[in-house]
Amino acid sequence: MGSDRLDVDERTVVQGERIYLMMNKARGVVTTASDEMGRETVYAALGDELPWVAPVGRLDKASEGLLLLTNDSEWAARITAPANHIDKTYHIQIGALTDEALSESLVKGFRVANGEVLRVKSAETLRRGDRNTWLTVVLDEGKNRHIRRMLEAKGIEVLRLVRVAIGPLLLGDLPKGTYRALDKNEKTALDAALATKPRTQTR
Repeated sequence: MGSDRLDVDERTVVQGERIYLMMNKARGVVTTASDEMGRETVYAALGDELPWVAPVGRLDKASEGLLLLTNDSEWAARITAPANHIDKTYHIQIGALTDEALSESLVKGFRVANGEVLRVKSAETLRRGDRNTWLTVVLDEGKNRHIRRMLEAKGIEVLRLVRVAIGPLLLGDLPKGTYRALDKNEKTALDAALATKPRTQTR
């Protein structure tokens, strides 16, 4: 039996190579293809050489750090599926000096402004300054402005929010506003983290 071939305008179309990228998203950049307000998007850093890729999940405009991009929609859906509970680790600078009571409260969970109950998987103090504190917070689910809404409910200002890891994948020393391809070991490790998770149904 012969193989199928698709021709468009007398040119053979072949299935594109799967692309898996990591970016250190800069603060102030939005994760959309275009923005009605004219704000800079993550695509400005990608240039015109790459095939189309899409962000895997989102980081809001004020947040920064590790962002995945891919043209593999099934893989992206598995990374972001709430049922898969892939850990996402954040370093958060807050405008307050806190103690362990805050970390315990974030893990236990509480109602925020709209009545929704939010919680984090883990929270601990990374370091303290004279006027502010850095926290390490891990989420295994991700709702809109999840961490910000919890801290706002406590009257705590978020000064910086940086995603530093997704599952076993670390942001490392990737310069801000740049991207690179995942290496084979990084992709394998992420796939292994998903291996025991249910597959998201796609249409």
